[in-house]
Amino acid sequence: MTITVPLTELRPKLPKIMDRLSKYFDRYVITRHGKPEAVILSEEDYESLLETLDILSDQKLMKEIKKAEEELKKGKGIPWKKAKQKLSRV
Repeated sequence: MTITVPLTELRPKLPKIMDRLSKYFDRYVITRHGKPEAVILSEEDYESLLETLDILSDQKLMKEIKKAEEELKKGKGIPWKKAKQKLSRV
């Protein structure tokens, strides 16, 4: 959930915001004069966002992902049970 908080209200609400970040993974948009200026999110959300950006910026990896998606649409691939067995042997 994304919640908007004016900068003038941020300081007294900060302890509650910090609790909600880790418990509910809320995101807060901090506004100044009614305009969005910053975002507060959990460290876990932040790390996930960075990881997603890394993946999206890797052209080789994105080509491999698209190729794999196309193969899956064509019915190629192996069933999850078989993949799990192969991975457990590694």
